[in-house]
Order: sequence, then C-alpha cells, then structure tokens
Amino acid sequence: QVYLVESGGGLVQAGGSLRLSCAASGSIFRVNTMAWYRQPPGKQRELVAGITTDGNTNYADVMKGRFTISRDSAKNTAYLQMDSLKPEDTAVYYCNADVKRSLVTSASNYWGRGTQVTVSA
Repeated sequence: QVYLVESGGGLVQAGGSLRLSCAASGSIFRVNTMAWYRQPPGKQRELVAGITTDGNTNYADVMKGRFTISRDSAKNTAYLQMDSLKPEDTAVYYCNADVKRSLVTSASNYWGRGTQVTVSA
C-alpha cells in the first residue's frame, strides 16, 4: 500500500503564507510526478501545481508567482509554498502522486486525504 499524508494547512490572514508538505510512504520503488490539487467549497477539484522527477514544474495560471512547488526526492516528499494568500485560496488541498511499487510494475496514481487551508479577509 502507498500512503500520501499532507500537513501544514491551517488558518491564515490574507497576505500571509503557508507551507504544505506531502510525504509518501509505504511500498514504494519510485515516486514519479507529484502534484497539488485543491477543492474550494462547493467547487470542483482543480490542479494547483505539479513537479516531475527532473524538477520540471507547471502551475495553474491563477497561482503563478504566488505558489511554489518543490520536492525532496530522497524523502519522497513534495512541498507547496503559498505566499500572498487570498480568501479565494480557501480550499482543501490534496496531494497526488504517480508511484511505482516495483521495477516491473506500472505507476499507479494515489491521493492524500487533504489538508484544510482557510484564508480570512
């Protein structure tokens, strides 16, 4: 089994910062692409940012310049630094990863349970 555990969420005032972490554990051979998604209240889940094993990143347009994704592959951990937070960033933030459990198996996609981020005006 593979587990993704998010941490670092909480309540912050507008203009503040938070740093989310996502740690992958369990039966892991290699963690490929890692990503962060979010689901605002009453809305669909949307991509925030992704990062490959080579460190290539992509961001949703509304997050560019405010959010930074990074990873520590040795720790199978991804991070999301969120700056200049706005009330509209309020959402449950989910970690997502493609994980190979062995050399010969294909990667499977996994989700964490999410961490709440609330930005007050």
